[in-house]
Amino acid sequence: MYRPWLLLGVLALVSTEALSSDRPNIVLFFVDDLGWSNLGYRQPDQFDTPNIDLLAQQGIDLQQAYVASPTCSPSRATLLTGQHPARLQMVRHIPGGPKHPDFNKFGRTDVEFNLWPGDPAQFPCRNWLPLEHVTYAEALSDLGYYNLFVGKWHLGHEPYHPIHQGFDRQIGTSNFGHPKGYYPPYAPNGEVFPDAKTQYLTDRITDETVQFISDYSIDQPLMISLWYYNVHTPSQGPSDLVPKYQGREGLDGKRAEYAAQVAAVDRSVGRVRKALADKGIDDNTLIIFTSDQGSFFEWEPYRGGKRVDTLCEGGARVPMIFHWPSVIAEGAVNESIVQTTDLFPTLVELAGGDASSYDNLDGTSLMPILRDNVTIQRNEPIFGYRAYEDLYASVRDGDWKLLVNRSGRVALYNVVKDRSEQHDLSKKRPTITEKLKRELWRWENRVGVAQFSGISP
Repeated sequence: MYRPWLLLGVLALVSTEALSSDRPNIVLFFVDDLGWSNLGYRQPDQFDTPNIDLLAQQGIDLQQAYVASPTCSPSRATLLTGQHPARLQMVRHIPGGPKHPDFNKFGRTDVEFNLWPGDPAQFPCRNWLPLEHVTYAEALSDLGYYNLFVGKWHLGHEPYHPIHQGFDRQIGTSNFGHPKGYYPPYAPNGEVFPDAKTQYLTDRITDETVQFISDYSIDQPLMISLWYYNVHTPSQGPSDLVPKYQGREGLDGKRAEYAAQVAAVDRSVGRVRKALADKGIDDNTLIIFTSDQGSFFEWEPYRGGKRVDTLCEGGARVPMIFHWPSVIAEGAVNESIVQTTDLFPTLVELAGGDASSYDNLDGTSLMPILRDNVTIQRNEPIFGYRAYEDLYASVRDGDWKLLVNRSGRVALYNVVKDRSEQHDLSKKRPTITEKLKRELWRWENRVGVAQFSGISP
């Protein structure tokens, strides 16, 4: 919940040193449905992403980054609050539109929770992110930052929009989880850029962001949260880019459109970086690039995606790149196991705050990685969780990953040696299997979802 009265008091106490140019501006590029493999430097035969490739070359590339729940709304809620979706009771996407009886055609509802017919646990899932949760925008606002939000929200209708969650301004936001089309009208009711005539949506939100950077004159460090609608369906790339990918091996039909959508995001990243340079603030800007979940399609080398085997590596492992001139060494690669729960405490620490003052954070600060490229050791595994079908949880601990079903069925993989998760070792390694099941049971009790568990202690 935004607290302007508190900000005035906090700013009065913030030291001159804390408000100096030593604190970076921040740009968070958050892409929708971009899988770990869907970048040019990882799949050069299918994707062209020179700007994102350059970002990785000039920064640090975290190889083992995961989302806590590979689903639109839960992934966003966790990024924003640093709390796991299970703790937030947001373990599915927020539905909307007239085909959902609790929502009207504008994506609004007064009903707090929804149920999913195919969910064996019938886990009640929230229809908005409650205002009482502290967001990174609120935390950074209290530390003197100006917060801009651009693009896809999918965390509730108007009373729960970004401007009520700590952001000073929002651009291009609607109540829906994906556009009607990437050419106008973008949204079902024309609420996103109603003046648009022919422009591709990603280009329009990039124009808005570039113009904001150019005009920015407020004496506060700036954080821009650019949460793309792309590369979510509908599969519709920019008309000037699609022909480039049609006919490439492995890119038939919608996959060619998808590759063009990825290229549109890459073009946007390059334009925003140029705007930062033109403004003269690129040397003091931390850039973060990541995604909310894996691709709509399955891509080698990983199994799964956002539709099938979603908690497998193809659905849950995502790109994560940090670039911060003079702080992060260029061309660094890091193999730490990290999760998007870690971004909240990282942002708070780099802004000069104390992450330990916030309740129920489920992540750890990544600042040791950014400063020294060390391999961080976590106190416990990372957990994946969602509530649609039988497969509902994952546990990643070291080289091992456990997949758990509501029915009680489990599978164990060594995801370092078996990247595509083809060889179930749960019967051959029963000690590890039982250990990770116990870890999951303890964690489910701690975050308050044990009543929905598919396992017993």
